Amino acid sequence: MGKINAVITGVGGYVPDYILTNEELSRMVDTSDEWIMARVGIKERRILKEEGLGTSYLARKAAKQILQKTGTDPQEIDALIVATTTPDYKFPSTASIVLGKLGLTNAFAYDLEAACCGFMYALSQACTMVESGRCKKVIVIGADKMSSIVDYTDRQTCVLFGDGAAGVLVEASEEDYGMQDFYFRTDGKGLPFLHLKAGGSVCPTSRFTVDHRLHYLFQDGRPVFRCAVTDMSNDVMEVLKRNNLTTDDINWVVPHEANLRIIEAVAKRAELSLDKVAVNIEHYGNTSAATIPLALWDFESKLKKGDNIIFTAFGAGFVHGASYFKWAYDGNAVASK
Repeated sequence: MGKINAVITGVGGYVPDYILTNEELSRMVDTSDEWIMARVGIKERRILKEEGLGTSYLARKAAKQILQKTGTDPQEIDALIVATTTPDYKFPSTASIVLGKLGLTNAFAYDLEAACCGFMYALSQACTMVESGRCKKVIVIGADKMSSIVDYTDRQTCVLFGDGAAGVLVEASEEDYGMQDFYFRTDGKGLPFLHLKAGGSVCPTSRFTVDHRLHYLFQDGRPVFRCAVTDMSNDVMEVLKRNNLTTDDINWVVPHEANLRIIEAVAKRAELSLDKVAVNIEHYGNTSAATIPLALWDFESKLKKGDNIIFTAFGAGFVHGASYFKWAYDGNAVASK
């Protein structure tokens, strides 16, 4: 084999059956469909309500579909990476649970936690593993059960988040497709604006933390919005510049689905046509690490071999970045499997 390229050869996803609508939320907090749609563009979100099921269940469903759609023997998988902010447990890793359920006996597995950038960062790691020649096939899953850390008495945040998982199979190819470049950065100043106050080593779980509702996500929306728009648009433009591309050369931009207004502002600032932006936030809300692969899952049938695709995301800690891929197959041939 000549130069080894790391290409995406399949996409799989899963969302729970239960749909939490804006109308139902309006009976829980002081909000309305009009208020939510005007501010964040979300109509509904999927929620995993069954007792005893966590992020590993979502991830396993997505990974199983990837194996089925690509006709891949589980024994051929060399590694499994699960990007998540809502692991089943502090330990063991969610990825190890998924691996065990699927019988990936020849693989190693680990979790990657980079908030809403998790899938994009994990995908770059998988590609590097494959390009090195040390792995031939790697599954990358973005999965989050955000409902497990959402305060459904806080109308500012409870309207935003949903549950879901999706991912890709990355494997070696001699064709000139796959990962071309990535530009990732971390600001490191985002802690005050987006975090989970309790449950970590700084503030361990106690009766006080439970009584004061400190185990729910906290977000100060304005600075997060401002930094997300600035960083994601700058990152997209940086990747274009580094690769001598213009927006005319790009077939699709697949952004983190945090807020429709953020996506529209990023597109405007980077001078991107919204026709080229994969958007599905209306139906799923913000599923954190799952948003980018869920968009790939939904838009797979529209992706063509050779398409230039830009991924971009922004998340807690103020991690952000963009990556550039050449798509390796005609999605309409496999999307319905």
